[in-house]
Amino acid sequence: MAFHVDLTFDTRDAEALAPFWKLALGYEDEPPPAPFTTRDEWAASFGEDPDDSGGGAWLHDPSGVGPRLSLLDVPEPKTAKNRLHMDIRVGSWPNVVARASELTAAGGTIQAVFDNHHIVMTDPEGNEFCLAI
Repeated sequence: MAFHVDLTFDTRDAEALAPFWKLALGYEDEPPPAPFTTRDEWAASFGEDPDDSGGGAWLHDPSGVGPRLSLLDVPEPKTAKNRLHMDIRVGSWPNVVARASELTAAGGTIQAVFDNHHIVMTDPEGNEFCLAI
């Protein structure tokens, strides 16, 4: 039996956060499911008013290997550390350092550096992840 894994982040502003995760993961916007041509059409099919349903962004790995990433706006603020985080493996320590620099320029924050192994970071909304060799 085949399974597909989606990772979903509750966010304050999915549309603003999506470019960060597209850069971090090399992902792209995922088109709405067929036969819909827009996400608003898709939301309306569930009887939801697209203006009242909150924002969202759906991203996918263009190679089809990684899990889909859903960013969904929620009204409540983040109050605690994530119980799950992503480790993004980039192959070598120089790649880790270079990627951390890119993601810092895109709004990420370095939390801790473990030389020659990994860097703990947060995205612009404070969600923790690691860049690793």
